[in-house]
Amino acid sequence: MLKQITKVGNSQGLILDSVLMDLTGLRVGDQVDVTVAPGGAIVLIPIRKAPPRDEVSAIIRKTVKDYRKTLKKLA
Repeated sequence: MLKQITKVGNSQGLILDSVLMDLTGLRVGDQVDVTVAPGGAIVLIPIRKAPPRDEVSAIIRKTVKDYRKTLKKLA
């Protein structure tokens, strides 16, 4: 996908169209970590918030309950 750098106020920027936003799961207001790889490639890595601890605990409990027999055989 080719993109063109455009002028945005006194800066320059890239416009990310809705298809690219959907493919990456990015939304307006999301933070990204920007790094420059050897050779000059620009890498954008979305900063994702970790799910709440109680949500993770609930998923683990459900998984253990659903796969109790399998987990016992593996132990």
